[in-house]
Amino acid sequence: MRSTLRPLFKALLAVGAGLAMSAGQAQTYPSKPVTLVVGFAPGGSADILARLVAQKLGDSLGQPVVVDNKPGAGATIATAAVASAKPDGYTLLMVTSGHAGSAALYPKLSYDTIRGFEPVAKVGASPVLIVAPASGPFKQLKDVIDTARKNPGKLNYAAGGGGATTTSLAAEFLKNEAKIDMVMVPYKGSGPALTALLAGEVDLGFDIPSSALPHVRSGKLVPLAVTTRSRSNVLPDVPTVAEQGLKGFEVTGWFGVLAPAGTPQPIVARLNKDINALLTAPDTQARLQDLGVEAAPGTPADFGKLIASETQRYGDAIRKLGIRAE
Repeated sequence: MRSTLRPLFKALLAVGAGLAMSAGQAQTYPSKPVTLVVGFAPGGSADILARLVAQKLGDSLGQPVVVDNKPGAGATIATAAVASAKPDGYTLLMVTSGHAGSAALYPKLSYDTIRGFEPVAKVGASPVLIVAPASGPFKQLKDVIDTARKNPGKLNYAAGGGGATTTSLAAEFLKNEAKIDMVMVPYKGSGPALTALLAGEVDLGFDIPSSALPHVRSGKLVPLAVTTRSRSNVLPDVPTVAEQGLKGFEVTGWFGVLAPAGTPQPIVARLNKDINALLTAPDTQARLQDLGVEAAPGTPADFGKLIASETQRYGDAIRKLGIRAE
């Protein structure tokens, strides 16, 4: 009987020690700088939001939050790095809605897109903005669709990050719904993609307003459509894709923060509380609105449910359309 109980007793001791360690970690957290990893190049929407969150979160934590850009492979390089990081709250990931499509696009990922992480907080939601150079021929979405139908495979478009990103998937969904053929030119982030678009290297761009808006406001880019169900408050004069003939079309991008699986719940709760607080601050909300992003405070559980449902939705669409990573 004693030999049977001894392993159980040791297991209970180990669990108790682990809980005590987690509680101790939470009490002293943070005692050093925190790293917020971004899977895209500097200058893009995810990077802009990460730096906004990092600055405000660092103030509330009392420790610097350093943004670390690890672009490439549809953000899977950065995501893998965070998944394998020590789960102590010092390595976090700024994730986009493209994360939900990663498992379907990259079947050999080294991590589980759901079980490999602890949801911390959703940061915001945004439409995808379809833009074209002001110097080019396209002034409305119909121009693009008509040209693409007459010239299959001749038009190309920029998608920051390539692979499983909200922008590239929005383009794929548009191509499917409009029954057109255009060629994607992948870039490591919105910054390089916009640079190429402004230089006339590509015909069209799919981007989040936070990075494209300055160029729209300067007159260098023409906004053709937003992909959400309703028009954007930031660009109320820009029609939706659905309004321009593709009824029911909807793609909404979102951003949030993840931590490696096993991160102590008290630390997750602390981070969630601080991120929600910064999202409800008037100056942050004004900045987000200026970027075309709607603040979305909520619980870790709420964010986890969103990721699970979007993973199912994006995965089904990717498999149905036969989309493959570039």
